[in-house]
Amino acid sequence: MLYFHVLPTSLFHQPHPKKQPNSDKKPKNPNFHKPKISNRSMESSSVRLFHRQRSLHQILGGGTLADVVLWRRRNAALGILFVTLAAWVVFEKSGYTLLSFVTNVLLLLVSILFVWAKSAAILNRPPPPLPELKIAEEVVQEFTAFVHTRLNSVLSVSQDIALGKDSNLFFKVAGCLWVISVIGSLTDFLTLGYATLLIVLTVPMLYEKYEDHIDRYTMVAYTEARQLYARLDEEVLSKVRKYILEKRKLS
Repeated sequence: MLYFHVLPTSLFHQPHPKKQPNSDKKPKNPNFHKPKISNRSMESSSVRLFHRQRSLHQILGGGTLADVVLWRRRNAALGILFVTLAAWVVFEKSGYTLLSFVTNVLLLLVSILFVWAKSAAILNRPPPPLPELKIAEEVVQEFTAFVHTRLNSVLSVSQDIALGKDSNLFFKVAGCLWVISVIGSLTDFLTLGYATLLIVLTVPMLYEKYEDHIDRYTMVAYTEARQLYARLDEEVLSKVRKYILEKRKLS
């Protein structure tokens, strides 16, 4: 009888199959616990234009100018835009030229300072609080060295273009000068300067904001353009080159 009671308990009281340690449960996807941001960042970094490794802020110098251009100093960027817009409206609507405006402002400033100094001397008052108007010799030397280096590089490039040493550079410079000439014939210098400043203060900021999308679509368009050019070269340009070579051999 004792064996009869022990046998059922050993048969029916088995451990439940659902109770298993957590170590036996393996996720089906090995990348289940990996964040998705890392994949997106790796994908976006591999699709960057020109295979660059630095950010746009670093390319622009990483200083105050880059902060203003990328609107990290919003007040400074807005101030520059409003001041240039006001100057453009003044010059366009009032009929002032840049030279007449600068000379009138300087004349007004010098007159105010002169009257202030004379009245202060008569009334025993302190003179106008002007700083020492002097340019340091180091600043002049740095500016001279900068201008000297840039001017020599421009002259060297101009000499290479004039002597025909770099054909690609000649076509690039000629194309840029032609574009500037066309734009200059359509508008005046003041409007061109304001439009250029507006582009400089908006395009880099928008590019940094939508950098991933712009780089991705630009690379897709570049790849399609290369495929189109390869097809055109294979079907048309190669035949034209063969035809020209055959004509030269026959002649």
